[in-house]
Amino acid sequence: MSLNVLTQKSLSLFAAVGGWRTVAEGAASRVLFLVAYLVTDQVLTSALVAVGGVVVFAVARVFTDRKYWQAAVGLVVVGVSALLAGSTGHAVDFYLPTVLMQAAGGAVFLVSILVRWPVIGLAVGAARRERFGWRRDPARRRRYQVCTAVFLAKYGIATMVLVPLYLAGKVTPLGIAATLLGGAPAMGVCVYLCWRILRAQADPTNPAPAPAVIGPNR
Repeated sequence: MSLNVLTQKSLSLFAAVGGWRTVAEGAASRVLFLVAYLVTDQVLTSALVAVGGVVVFAVARVFTDRKYWQAAVGLVVVGVSALLAGSTGHAVDFYLPTVLMQAAGGAVFLVSILVRWPVIGLAVGAARRERFGWRRDPARRRRYQVCTAVFLAKYGIATMVLVPLYLAGKVTPLGIAATLLGGAPAMGVCVYLCWRILRAQADPTNPAPAPAVIGPNR
């Protein structure tokens, strides 16, 4: 039976590390900080507002999903951001972790492409419990390379936009760009493009394509 690669099974690894809720919480903390800073012009107050918002999300996740460490991830990220901004007194420092994560993500994805061990292939292979079987299929390997390149482009664009804004101390443009390029909107575009690339890929137990089984084209 053929399967869409980016279905529930393929996204299980993404869900295991928090999924879209973690991505959304990260975006929400950036928005809360920016809005609070524009209203109060106080860095520490804005940082506390952002932390408080993520605490609410974390408590809701613990009580609804019983996912403790995923909730802790969001708290740690916003906590580091708030600590940086509060200690320096510069609002742009709240977004420094986002800037660094985009640059680091781009480096990791680039290296994985160069050494022909694409991150998307490793992630999907682990989620589907097939380990490195996909490397024996040149067509699948190429698709995973292309999907990894999609994310590399996202990280590269984000880094090129965020770094100059951070160095220039442009808080409002930086906050907006960090939310869009470092958060759910850009991630959603990448996931959709990868789904389009991989949607016709067959299950490794039966590599013959079967579009009729996969479902109607959208």
